[in-house]
Amino acid sequence: MEHFFQCPHCWESISMVLDQSVRQQTYIEDCEVCCNPIEVKPTFEANELISFEVNSIEQ
Repeated sequence: MEHFFQCPHCWESISMVLDQSVRQQTYIEDCEVCCNPIEVKPTFEANELISFEVNSIEQ
């Protein structure tokens, strides 16, 4: 599932493909615009995204 959101570093609109097969996840991905790391926390229920949180990771 593709999900669009704002990068917490550069505020650009970006997208990530989320894995709906895992109910709760926490992982780090780099922003495709500014390359800074983002902590991503999606939560799914019945394959529907019910919560999505992103946090900046200080380098």
